[in-house]
Amino acid sequence: MPKRKLIGTIVSDKSQKTVVVKVERIKEHPKYKKRYKVFKKYKAHNEKGDYKVGDKVVIEECRPISKDKKWRLIKKV
Repeated sequence: MPKRKLIGTIVSDKSQKTVVVKVERIKEHPKYKKRYKVFKKYKAHNEKGDYKVGDKVVIEECRPISKDKKWRLIKKV
């Protein structure tokens, strides 16, 4: 089964090996058909610590690293 990949923006890098990535997607209301943005935050593993707040990155699903971390940083977009 292929691993999911998401594109998002780093909103926090205060933890040592963790960054928080905000992923945006567009939903459509079922009745009124208006499109609106929905955001979700994911904690991702950042081993080297070379990514900073504001960077646009690709994250990939992986095995659980901690209680909250199930994503890994792949590259900067």
